[in-house]
Amino acid sequence: MTDFLLVHGSCHGAWCWRDTLPAVEALGHKARAIDLPSHGADPTPAADVTLDLYAQAIVDAIDDPVILVGHSMGGYPITRAAQLAPDKIARLVYLCAYVPRPGKSLSDMRKMAPRQPLIEAIDRAPDGITMSFNPAKAIEKLYLDVPAETANWAVSMLGPQPLRPQETAFDPGPALSHPRSYIICENDNAIPAEWQEVMASDFAPETVYRMPTSHSPFLSDPAGLAGLLDTIAKGS
Repeated sequence: MTDFLLVHGSCHGAWCWRDTLPAVEALGHKARAIDLPSHGADPTPAADVTLDLYAQAIVDAIDDPVILVGHSMGGYPITRAAQLAPDKIARLVYLCAYVPRPGKSLSDMRKMAPRQPLIEAIDRAPDGITMSFNPAKAIEKLYLDVPAETANWAVSMLGPQPLRPQETAFDPGPALSHPRSYIICENDNAIPAEWQEVMASDFAPETVYRMPTSHSPFLSDPAGLAGLLDTIAKGS
């Protein structure tokens, strides 16, 4: 049995893993999800949020070692958490997630991609503290293959995303040699699949997996995602 801790991406919360948690548990594992600071039910003001605050929240949620799964933006805080407490993390799993590079913020990494499909769906707050997804474009970008009722629910749950963590660069250093896996989503309308391929290019080939889904397999194919996480756990 493996203990999984699941970390959401931008504008999401622990709620997005609703269908994946029971699917992972049905395979004999433990699975939990958390709200990062200022997301979901967490009351932290957006202006106070930093990348290190995200990472510390992850570390504080771990007792026994876990496989730590980060979706999308979650790739940055899970990597930073592995720097802060490597002994608490058995493996990092990047689910169509950004893999930090030395000196590059997540915002830098997004701009380096060959295409920018999210630009038209992002609304930046006038105060520059947060951004949000335009509800009219969120399904196309995030939930294209998710059942309509679930996709509409997910859009209703989206919240503002603090920008400072995404504009923070750091040197991942030893975290890049931590045991890790990557799951590429081949029909992703948020992070281009070809950019995911580049970010996973220095992972061991046997640790790179693929799903024929859009950006949110935790809602479009939770059983398939759980099966991949089970495979990863058995190979760790």
